[in-house]
Amino acid sequence: MTKKTTREIGNEGEELACAYLESKGWRILERNYFFEKSEVDIIAYDDTAIVFIEVKLRSSDKYGRPEEYVSEVKVEHVFKAAEAWMYERKMDGSPMRFDVIGILQKKNEAPEFNHIQDAFR
Repeated sequence: MTKKTTREIGNEGEELACAYLESKGWRILERNYFFEKSEVDIIAYDDTAIVFIEVKLRSSDKYGRPEEYVSEVKVEHVFKAAEAWMYERKMDGSPMRFDVIGILQKKNEAPEFNHIQDAFR
């Protein structure tokens, strides 16, 4: 059995997060938006704001919760990509928010979601 790549694990986490958000009535606007070297995993709408979401998936919490892996550098990249996305769509000034979804997916268990709204400003 070959080991999954980081991209494959990321895609798996994003699929789980999108299904989770859609089950709550959110609309997924875009996935994996890149601007220069910055990326946002999911851009969604929750009836109140455009939400830029960083997703972290882990198979164990042995070294910490998945959401604890969002670094300051990643936060800066998400801000930069969000600003570009809003500018490109002429949506400057629209309500927006930054969330993190940590997913713990232990072997043979249902995924455990930790959705942190307004995770950073």
